[in-house]
Amino acid sequence: MPVEGGGSSGSASAARHPKQKRKAHSLSIRRSNSTEERTAGVLRGDMLEGQDSKLPLALRNNLLDLFGQIEREFENLYIENLELRREIESLNERLTGDGQIAEGGDPSKGALKAKASHSTSQLSQKLKTTYKASTSKIVSSFKATTGSRALCQLLKEYVGHRDGIWDLSVTRTQPVVLGTASADHSALLWSIETGKCLLRYAGHAGSVNSIKFHPTEQMALTASGDQTAHIWRYMVQLPAPQPPPDLTAPCDDDQDSSDREEVDVDGEGPGEVPTVRVATATLKSHQGVVITADWLVGGRQVVTASWDRAANLYEVETSELVHTLTGHDQELTHCCTHPTQRLVVTSSRDTTFRLWDFRDPSIHSVNVFQGHTDTVTSAVFTVGDNVVSGSDDRTVKVWDLKNMRSPIATIRTDSAVNRISVSANQKIIALPHDNRQVRLFDMSGVRLARLPRSNRMGHRRMVCCTAWNEENQTCNLFTCGFDRQAIGWNINIPALLQEK
Repeated sequence: MPVEGGGSSGSASAARHPKQKRKAHSLSIRRSNSTEERTAGVLRGDMLEGQDSKLPLALRNNLLDLFGQIEREFENLYIENLELRREIESLNERLTGDGQIAEGGDPSKGALKAKASHSTSQLSQKLKTTYKASTSKIVSSFKATTGSRALCQLLKEYVGHRDGIWDLSVTRTQPVVLGTASADHSALLWSIETGKCLLRYAGHAGSVNSIKFHPTEQMALTASGDQTAHIWRYMVQLPAPQPPPDLTAPCDDDQDSSDREEVDVDGEGPGEVPTVRVATATLKSHQGVVITADWLVGGRQVVTASWDRAANLYEVETSELVHTLTGHDQELTHCCTHPTQRLVVTSSRDTTFRLWDFRDPSIHSVNVFQGHTDTVTSAVFTVGDNVVSGSDDRTVKVWDLKNMRSPIATIRTDSAVNRISVSANQKIIALPHDNRQVRLFDMSGVRLARLPRSNRMGHRRMVCCTAWNEENQTCNLFTCGFDRQAIGWNINIPALLQEK
């Protein structure tokens, strides 16, 4: 390009000289590096000739070059680390010397001494904080807050299953007991207060995937991997209550609960309690795993959801198949019934959930909802006119039955959500996560609390399900996971809502 004016030409030429020098220096560095790399490659090739390997020599040389680059990067980081340490030591020595001079001076200069000491500690603390910033961020994310312990306290642990627990539920009639469904082919009933196993159901030939109790009678409904659902009766007698556990002991939050060993079953195992082996009714029209089942309002009909992509409606008294609900493109993951109306919601791996309306015997309408981007793991009704859906896309959405075109609230989390539950009285949503956390939210999507998890309490593996019990002026939340145990928690609802 032509340059206008002699003065500007001279200045432009002068300005180009430093650039040319830098460029020449850069080229010399590249040449020296390329020469060193070629020499290193030859040496590595000579070293590899006598070694037995099936990899081509060129590929091995390439791998060694890459490892060499990694080594050089680590070496640079190591050198920088040493320099930083030396700088910190030098600053500390200098500040210590300043403190000693101040101390040896006039005794009336006590304020100067205090100021020097204070500045020394401040700078030292600042250096340490900067040096350990990344570690502090990681560690702080694992620590539970003291407030969460005050709001949510451990009630009891229920240990006795030989495999992971998929589902749990609380009876709606007296006596109030806890039921758990496990991959060990059994369902167990527990005393909530004592944690004692009261009864074992062993009628299934496969994993027991869900358990639900009849609204008015002592009957249970279980779904299984043996492609059936069973209805069975139970009779239990509650043991004498035990004194409450000591919940005031300090809890070490720094140790993650995954460091503990798996729970070993001791004491009175499930083999030593009364066992029911025969079902009152067997529902077997599915061609795949029955993943869950639930009672319709009134308890005269039940609905089952299966991996055969269909949900079935049965008459309880005759075990007759009434309707087959089809339309999902992939396996069903969950089904739930409305507590006061003949409504059913089914969830699926096809990222949708469907609302089935049986209120009019002559018309069975269905609505499809596509609010998620991954498997819908569960969708449940509230006592009012809401549906809450959870998904593997790490979101939970609250819907209004009167206007289901878009959710009224969306909760975004950091882990996949499993079988959620909503408390009947306060409408608090309990979210069990794949990452072993359990979080509580209100219906507007505001986070209320996280259940404590430490080396003494909480789940060590994926949390599969949650269930609420709000009987007798108390509010208990039950959780179960693939660590083979269920846990009961006392939830301080007034304090929880006051924190909000």
